[in-house]
Amino acid sequence: MDRVALYLQDAHPIRDGMRYAQRAEAAGFEAVWQAESRLVREATVPLAAFGAVTETIRLGSGVADVWSRNPARLAATFSTLDDLAPGRVILGLGAWWDPLAAKVGITRAKPLRVMREVVTAVRALLHDETVTMHGEHVHLDGVELDYVYQDRRPKDVPIYVGATGMKMMELTGEIADGVVLNYLVSPDYNRRAMDALAAGADRAGRSVDDIDRPQLIVCSVHEDRQTALDMARLMVTQYLGQQPHIMKASGVSQDLLDRVGEVLTWPATHEQVEAASKLVPDDVVHLLTASGTPDEARAGVQQYIDDGCTCPILYPLGDVDAMIDAFGR
Repeated sequence: MDRVALYLQDAHPIRDGMRYAQRAEAAGFEAVWQAESRLVREATVPLAAFGAVTETIRLGSGVADVWSRNPARLAATFSTLDDLAPGRVILGLGAWWDPLAAKVGITRAKPLRVMREVVTAVRALLHDETVTMHGEHVHLDGVELDYVYQDRRPKDVPIYVGATGMKMMELTGEIADGVVLNYLVSPDYNRRAMDALAAGADRAGRSVDDIDRPQLIVCSVHEDRQTALDMARLMVTQYLGQQPHIMKASGVSQDLLDRVGEVLTWPATHEQVEAASKLVPDDVVHLLTASGTPDEARAGVQQYIDDGCTCPILYPLGDVDAMIDAFGR
């Protein structure tokens, strides 16, 4: 495969992530994406660390939410990252999820409207424009990135949207430079996502091929197939309980979601995830991940590419170095 990227969450110390980013760059990976989903590790600090020890690999937020940072601060933050790694930064944005958002006092009302306003405002600010916007969510009055001690220039920071639902997918096709397709989804989900992206792109007078489509893919690689599946099963189980909307969209049965939900609380303990994982069969793990021996994992990733993904963003479970070796050039 011509393009491949690395996805890191919070399972490793940041200094280990810096080494993984260097190793991925040497292996020909095009990007490293840093998660920002739960309240544990925000994205821009590790992205800066990765950028400081690499030269060419791109740096993406996968994904920052549109609610908790003011759009002007969001633009300034990613402009700052571009100062460190010019032309290598990707701003990935998402609409976050409940119950986490509700627990911190954020009401995710009108996420489509909010995403449109934030993308429009942040893109204009990064393009060195002065922005006035009186929207439902964004309120800016003659705002610009007020450079004083550096050259005033547009920043080359493309904006990608991490979309899950098909309405958000359509909006992404209309307004974004790219989409970050979600992980733990089925091939059928990808095919529906492509249709929605194409519909949105058509509204903007462009083609779905104008939209980059990297995809998060849970990848568990081990010479022993069952070991690889068991590592992935824990991740699948956690998402079955905590993000059932994604799982249902991928074709997981409501019966399995209900049975897992009876075991897991939020946030789930490791013991609960282990107990619930015993309910999850191998075929569901195969449906939602690229797991198994190196050859099986590569075949699983290729299926996502065949169904519309332009660049797999591999979320490693287990040995990160082994996964980089399995997919590197």
